[in-house]
Amino acid sequence: MTNQSSQDMDADSEIYRTLLESTRAIPWKIDWQTMEFAYIGPQIEALLGWSQDSWVNVEDWAQRMHPEDREKVVNFCVSQSQAGTDHEADYRALTADGRYVWIRDVVHVVRNEDGEVEALVGFMFDISERKKTEQELARLHKELEELSFKDGLTGVANRRMFDSVLSLEWSNARRNHQSLSLILLDIDYFKQYNDHYGHLQGDDCLVRVARILESAATRARDFIARFGGEEFVLVLPETDAPAAEKVAQRCRAMILDARIPHENSGSVPFLTVSLGVGTIIPCHGDEPGEFVEAVDRLLYKAKQMGRNCVESRA
Repeated sequence: MTNQSSQDMDADSEIYRTLLESTRAIPWKIDWQTMEFAYIGPQIEALLGWSQDSWVNVEDWAQRMHPEDREKVVNFCVSQSQAGTDHEADYRALTADGRYVWIRDVVHVVRNEDGEVEALVGFMFDISERKKTEQELARLHKELEELSFKDGLTGVANRRMFDSVLSLEWSNARRNHQSLSLILLDIDYFKQYNDHYGHLQGDDCLVRVARILESAATRARDFIARFGGEEFVLVLPETDAPAAEKVAQRCRAMILDARIPHENSGSVPFLTVSLGVGTIIPCHGDEPGEFVEAVDRLLYKAKQMGRNCVESRA
């Protein structure tokens, strides 16, 4: 190898290291045979307070983990690594001053030419804010059970709970510069439905629609509430416009496929819905109430366009 080639490789390595160490994620590498750290990024000291050179082997990693997390996480990571399977784990890491920070470790297993495990490389991510949001959501969902945050008829959340969840997800989306989507849904010609079938049948219809919507939104943080009357609302965190429209179209199709009879419908002889879909990355000055009003206008536009459709463009 020429001196020039060697210099170029050294320069490339230095550039690569600079890129790794300029990210918020913390890169690391462990030699599988010795179970010692071959490398850990300097960002670790800023996050946890422990110096780079204090991370010698996996024991340092395990001992700086919350006692309640240690056995489960260590056993899981060891078994996955032995199997040569890439994996990730969440746990609370101890800081030098005695606090705990939520970490997500994303691990890639490196094999040699014989297929044997040679090293583990990965990134540590600070997910404290995400965990804080999840814990706050868990608290709100507990309140949903303990307080009167359920809609008495359909069993889904009511308007009061919707306001609380939207406020929380709005703050989270603004802080993390993430998309937040909202779907407003209205049962088409519901007054005519009640007039023809009666209010008891109308109540059963609302319950059926609620169950369908619960099965249409599948992620843990997707949220469904009865907005009022025959209107429902879905809050979709970390969801961009195309993905939100897919969820809306799935809701529309599933309700139509249920073939709930509606002889007095103005379109087809089955129950249909109209939907408005909005997506935003909230910025300073944006207000959730104004966003809800904008999505409500899209719902109104869907009704004007003939109903049984999704409208996501202003």
